[in-house]
Amino acid sequence: MDIRKLDRDAVLETVRILERADPRDWDRPTPCADWTLGQLVAHMAGQHHGFAAAAAGNGGDLSAWRPRALGGEAFRTYRAAADAVIDAFAPPSVTTREFALPEISTTFRFPASKAIGFHFLDQVVHGWDLARTLGVGLDLDEQTVETALALALRVPDDDRRTAPAAPFRPALPPAPGAPTLDLVLTVLGRSPDWTPARAAP
Repeated sequence: MDIRKLDRDAVLETVRILERADPRDWDRPTPCADWTLGQLVAHMAGQHHGFAAAAAGNGGDLSAWRPRALGGEAFRTYRAAADAVIDAFAPPSVTTREFALPEISTTFRFPASKAIGFHFLDQVVHGWDLARTLGVGLDLDEQTVETALALALRVPDDDRRTAPAAPFRPALPPAPGAPTLDLVLTVLGRSPDWTPARAAP
């Protein structure tokens, strides 16, 4: 399994989904509490640039991870960020590096495979967030989703998930016979039944 390929596929799926968005969509609610689609995409673009910086040995600067202003060219801004992280992860030598990920630890550096795994899991979950917000399907193959589940099961389900800025919420019970993607979501505290209508006040 090449985590870089799985990550690339997951990132490109987010690009495919966002190609369908129009200017009226950016204020839609998302499964990420308190984030509109525009805010979520700005966060994702920031993460792409942060991981690209980390791959180049410059991830320790927190400013590299800031959400990106989307401006009037939201999709183009996001696509550029997606291309940046895909290109940063592409060289075979990247797999021998250690990544500084200051949002996780300011003292510990992470092996490339683990760091890229963090990014990959985020892309699968946020890809679902985007798809559900826009009412379209998420097109990921079973190997990709099974790998995401294996990584999701390693995320500690402890008090850190109840913090205001926690990326994941406490795990939810899955429905009997739930598909693999639903298991990924529930392990990380998302409800597979979420819809924009349910998010409306």
